Amino acid sequence: MLKFDEFQKFGGEGVDVVLKQFGAVSKGVQALASEVADYSKEAFEKTAAAAEKLFGAKTLEKAIEVQSDFLKTSYEGFVARSSKFGELYADLAKETYKPLEGYFGKAAAK
Repeated sequence: MLKFDEFQKFGGEGVDVVLKQFGAVSKGVQALASEVADYSKEAFEKTAAAAEKLFGAKTLEKAIEVQSDFLKTSYEGFVARSSKFGELYADLAKETYKPLEGYFGKAAAK
């Protein structure tokens, strides 16, 4: 059975765990937001460049080639970034759970 001082210590450790989790979540969300901003900027620049090439196309064949190249590179970029986002979300989940591992281990032992 837990004594009052043990209970108090256990509660204080819980607060520490929550603060560590909050730090991990904010760090992970910040990394995701940065990646989203980078991807958005990059996508806008590539779209603007493709539109400029498309308007400069002299023939229908050239316009189709520009559009096809743009779609291909956009899709490849999207797939690559999707993988990166998946890794970032997995890292966020792992880092958020880390402080709980020791905490719940101590709770089960008592």
